Formats: sequence, structure tokens, C-alpha cells
Amino acid sequence: MKISLPLLDDYLLNLKSNNYSEETVYNYERDIDVFQNFLGDINTEFDKIDKKTILNYKAYLISQDRLTAKTEKGEKKLSAFSINRMLSALRSYIKFLIKMDYSSPVSPTSIELVKTIKKHPRISEFEEIVKLIESPEKFEKDKTIAIRNRTMLEVLFSTGMRISELLSLKKEQIDNTGRVFIRGKGKKERFVYLTERAQRCIKNYLDLRGSSDSSYLFLPLRGKNVRNKDKRISANYLQEKVKKYREYLGINIPISCHSIRHAFATYLAESGANPAAIQILLGHESLDTTTRYVHASDRYAEKTHHDFHPLKK
Repeated sequence: MKISLPLLDDYLLNLKSNNYSEETVYNYERDIDVFQNFLGDINTEFDKIDKKTILNYKAYLISQDRLTAKTEKGEKKLSAFSINRMLSALRSYIKFLIKMDYSSPVSPTSIELVKTIKKHPRISEFEEIVKLIESPEKFEKDKTIAIRNRTMLEVLFSTGMRISELLSLKKEQIDNTGRVFIRGKGKKERFVYLTERAQRCIKNYLDLRGSSDSSYLFLPLRGKNVRNKDKRISANYLQEKVKKYREYLGINIPISCHSIRHAFATYLAESGANPAAIQILLGHESLDTTTRYVHASDRYAEKTHHDFHPLKK
């Protein structure tokens, strides 16, 4: 049974009119679709749901028998963070209904998030990060791919930018001093900075790549001609490459593009960088988010203990 949710199109339009990015609106729509599919499975109209329905929905999300937004069976169990993202989307939708004077059968406060497990963040040793960054030139047979991938990883670790910011980076965003203008998550603007090493890598890559009609800095091999000028490297491609390089190097701590950003912040903190400055570089709205990075390092904690303990001698 297909269930229609009231004012759903208006809700998505409201997100767009409030300047949410296309990707964010898509993610909200996808997460609401999962709830819509769930109601279809239990043959319950939206106006008939109650607190028990919400409880059953949470159990449904935790179960591996759930269906995705595309009505396909989930391949693996959702993490607590993914479940909370879906519950937050539903909570946001119901808040919108109430705002529009629609009589919602449940209140937003009845949608409680699940408990998350705080994992101890694992950061690779600095030497391992450096080996990973340099590894494309060791493992890639095509020179252009090798230099391009090396440069992407250099820029990631140099600036701490997000993978989405890296892959949408355009040449005109970089000035001749290595300062990079970023319009990041939530359309927030900030500057990040290239190291001299990263600037050399970019120059080498551009010299090798040659001219292109595309405005993007990093191009797929088929992205240089006019017809494909808006084509970008996919996030999945770069994530898979990082995974392969880590395996080739025998690094046992998982490394992703996000953990390279995490390492950028952690090593700055270990060197004594001000958390507020790291917050600006990462584009975090809250300093609380940044402090997760600052306090993630065992070495940083150890140094703090040695420097400040009153009975250290």
C-alpha cells in the first residue's frame, strides 16, 4: 500500500526556500521516504499514527529487514548516527506540519533519538598519513592519475577541507598566496590555506594536465573536453582509492578522506594550535564539534598531563 504524507512537497519547498543545499534537501526527502515506505508496509495512514507507531518505526530502522528509500532490502545494519539522522528528518517534517497549522497525530518531542556509542577516535601516525598521501605515485601506473590523486590528498591534508569541497574546487578559488576561498556546508564561507608543498603539487598537476574547458581543478580523464566540462571526480572514486592505498601500505587503522581532515585538526592541536582557529579552518559552527578533534589524540592528552600535573616532579 502506498501512503501519501500530507504537505510533503510543501515541506521540501520550505527547505529549499530556507536556502538548504540541493544535497541536504535530497537527503531529507530520502529519509522521509523510508518512513513513508514503513507506513505502507504496516498499512497505516499518517493521520492514524501514534507513539507506538514511532516506537515500531525505530525498531524497524534498527532491524536489518528494513527497506531503503528505493524499497530495497538494507544490506547492513544502520548505525545509531544514521538512525538518528532519519528520526531527525521525521521530527523536522512534523514540526513543519505544526507550523502550517496541520493537526499532527504525534508531537515532535515524541520522536526520541537512540543512544549513540562514543567511540575513541583513532588517528593514524603522522608518518602513515604522509605515506598515504605520497602513495599514488607509487601505486598508479598512469602518471596523470598518480599526480592528480597525490595532489588531491595533499590539498586535503594541507587545508582540512571536506571531500565535497575538494572535488568542487575551482581554480579561481585559489589566490597566488595559496589562500583558498570556500563556500562550504550550509553555504558558510571561510578561507583555508595551502602549504607550499601542496602549492607545488598543484602546479605540477596543472602543468601535466594542460588546458581544459572545465573550471574544476581536479578532472576525471574524460573531463577535459567541452562536452564533459562540468564532469567532476566522484567522492566514491576517491574514497575507494584511499582505501586501496591504505591496504597496499599495510596500514591497519582505517583511513578515509574524512579521517585525513580529522588528522589535519588533531596534528594542529598537538602542535599547540588554538581550538578557535582550528574551528574556523574546519568550518565548524560550534566549538564543541572542534573539541572532539582537539581532544582525540592520546599524545595530546599525554603531553597535557606531563606539562600541567602538579606533582610531575
